Amino acid sequence: MSSSLSVAKKQLRTLMKSKLADITQESVSTQSRSVFESLKTFSPYLNAERVSIFLSMPSGEVQTDAIVRHALSSGKQVFIPYLHKSPLGENDAPSRVMDMVRLRDLQDYESMQPDKWGIPSIDPTTIQDRQRILGGPDVHHSESATLDMILMPGVAFDLDPKTSQIRRLGHGRGFYDFFLQRYWAKTALLRSGQPHAVQLYGLALSEQFVSPESGGPVPVGQYDKNLHGLVLGDGEIKTSSDSPDTSALHRR
Repeated sequence: MSSSLSVAKKQLRTLMKSKLADITQESVSTQSRSVFESLKTFSPYLNAERVSIFLSMPSGEVQTDAIVRHALSSGKQVFIPYLHKSPLGENDAPSRVMDMVRLRDLQDYESMQPDKWGIPSIDPTTIQDRQRILGGPDVHHSESATLDMILMPGVAFDLDPKTSQIRRLGHGRGFYDFFLQRYWAKTALLRSGQPHAVQLYGLALSEQFVSPESGGPVPVGQYDKNLHGLVLGDGEIKTSSDSPDTSALHRR
């Protein structure tokens, strides 16, 4: 990453940290309900059978508890992020990487305990018995190694005025970008060279959608993945120009 890109990302993260600290929990709760209400009638979500959903920090981002519960009660296979020591031997591989691990059911979800950031966390001793996307005994079967949709967190998002693509600024650890890189490489091996298409949607408080006047643009590099769309805290769903969903803007 170039030094100028790194500085630009750091500056925007600092700005967003200050902005998010001023958002009340009441506003976070209200916006999270709007995100959920929009999402549960959104056809890409409704049609997705295997969904990855991030589990939220207690504040400063969309709360996903209602989404996880709805997905499980709807019969979807729900996968959540799991961070672990990298099994990769490459010198340029990060020391910690992310996989997506399946929740067994609602009771399994409710039994999780918060980690040091307050995020519900899977008991590491159960990982070997769970279905995983990139690791585990079932990844050699193409159906078991794929996802239909990933609902992603982020620090800031915007719409590229030139390409009409949704851009995302993450927390700076590269977990999602590296996961997707490995996911597409693995599914390409399982599918005769064709990586599996997965819908990438961000979930954001309205304050996290930035413009040039409010802290943007979102700086991106060659490894940053654009999203198919973004569900906002005011109920809007913005989509990238090449999203399979043809409309550029949805409103409940």
